[in-house]
Amino acid sequence: MKALITGAAGFVGPHLLRHLEACGDEVIATDRSTGTDIGDADHLREVFTDARPRVVYHLAGDADVGGSWDHPLATFRANAEGTFNVLQAARAAGVERVISIGSADVYGKVTPDELPLSETAELRPTSPYAASKVAADFLGLQATLGYGLDVVRVRAFNHLGPGQSDRFVAPALALRIARNERDGTDEVPVGNLSPQRDLTDVRDVVRAYRLLALRGVGGEVYNVCSGTTLSIQELADLLVGMAARPMRLVSDPTRQRSVDIPVLCGDSTKLRAATGWSPEIPIAETLADLMADCRARVAAEDARPTITTDQRNGDAP
Repeated sequence: MKALITGAAGFVGPHLLRHLEACGDEVIATDRSTGTDIGDADHLREVFTDARPRVVYHLAGDADVGGSWDHPLATFRANAEGTFNVLQAARAAGVERVISIGSADVYGKVTPDELPLSETAELRPTSPYAASKVAADFLGLQATLGYGLDVVRVRAFNHLGPGQSDRFVAPALALRIARNERDGTDEVPVGNLSPQRDLTDVRDVVRAYRLLALRGVGGEVYNVCSGTTLSIQELADLLVGMAARPMRLVSDPTRQRSVDIPVLCGDSTKLRAATGWSPEIPIAETLADLMADCRARVAAEDARPTITTDQRNGDAP
């Protein structure tokens, strides 16, 4: 199966690329680093038309939930307008199916009696990021109903694993721990530890994406989630327990978000029924792999050459 990935250089993209290739798919990886910007509609159409993929996995966009409060318009343009451009390019290129990756943040602030969240739950976005994802979600629905484009919409709950940016809580904590191991310090600054999240290994998530490309129903929306929750406190405790030396969590008010959704837990019954998918990688293995990745990042930081004043001034031999 010939596939094209937008946002292939992000966190999820490399994992999806490896999985698709392992399954024997021919994959075209696109990203800003390859000169493909989903904000450039004309160029995007040319890329899709030249590639002629059967399926497009749309991962590109702005994934910084906290940062969206500082640049809401840019977030909306990246996620809503960018998705519109991807869908129009897919139509023009005769793409058979688009897997449009959204976010469980669209569900917003929910009460415990509403959990676990099914795909029919009310959408109550609380952040600019979440609002942009609601728009992208409904653009996918409109493309199916209005244009007949086969779009499978995904609402992915929190996923984590090696390669994730430290804008997200698990790698941020893991990097602080790895730097403490290097520096001999023992304090790990943390923000709000009370939120509970439905966490899935990214390598399980990309399996779900390909299965939806094969077995999902066009026009439908599917939660990708584990159906269980872990608090940030529990997550932090597990990571600290993997540290090479004793460490302690220290509250840092500057790391608090403007709005933090107390709990998100999804129902993946629809996904499981359609594809037979289930998560396979336990959280302990995910976090161990993440810690190893973050230790490697810290080692790479230490290996970078130091630039002297003379070198900055162009006086080096």
